[in-house]
Amino acid sequence: MRTTRQAARKTPLQESDERLLVEAAKSDPAKFGVLYEMQFERVYAFISNRVRDRAIAEDLTSEVFYKALANLAAYEWREVPFAAWLLRIAANAVIDRGKRAARELPVSEDQLRSVKAELRVVEDRARLFRLVGQLPEAQRQVVHMRFVEQLSIREVAARLAKTDGAIKQLQLRALQRLRAQMGGGYV
Repeated sequence: MRTTRQAARKTPLQESDERLLVEAAKSDPAKFGVLYEMQFERVYAFISNRVRDRAIAEDLTSEVFYKALANLAAYEWREVPFAAWLLRIAANAVIDRGKRAARELPVSEDQLRSVKAELRVVEDRARLFRLVGQLPEAQRQVVHMRFVEQLSIREVAARLAKTDGAIKQLQLRALQRLRAQMGGGYV
């Protein structure tokens, strides 16, 4: 039985692989199917947690992938997972659906605020991914191993042939830098 840490190490798509898939889909829309298969569950879950109606969630998910495919040529890789772009489209689709529904049925301000707050979280995460990509190489490696691969300090130290103290120091500096750049509220 695999542990969570092992699953986390094997499941994330490498950034370069994802970028290649996006570029391939740009040149041949038939290859968009691979991206669709990889991201469908994430987008559907995001939407279904917000609209609660299965038929509407399915329609909005379809709309998100239609818009993504239609606008794929305009998509620019910015060191952020492709899923962040899809979730932004999904959040906008949910908001648009909410506005349309508001004309038909009253939608509470709390629901709209909730969707907007979740969109801010997605945007903050995308910004965090970009900022991590700008860290010095050693700090970026430590952050990736600690928080993506979920390795312990000792495991990271062994992989990088450094002391536990050096890894702790690299992690501290990286987190301080990210906090400063994010405004202190996220990291």
